[in-house]
Amino acid sequence: MVELLRTNNPVLISWSSALLRDAAIEPIVLDAHMSVLEGSLGVLPRRLCVADDDVTQARRILGEAGIALKDD
Repeated sequence: MVELLRTNNPVLISWSSALLRDAAIEPIVLDAHMSVLEGSLGVLPRRLCVADDDVTQARRILGEAGIALKDD
């Protein structure tokens, strides 16, 4: 599992996930429900991850869409 993106922008997470699913890559969003613990302030970022085998293709897809990715 590799983290590609970390943000507290729910629209960016949703759009990135949709782009990956369109390419038959199943993303995993971690920390999506942390707002319950933080009081719904949206300060804790969500993490978008993909399987190790899909990293290269996922980086290409998101990069072509102009989405800044997390550096390794």
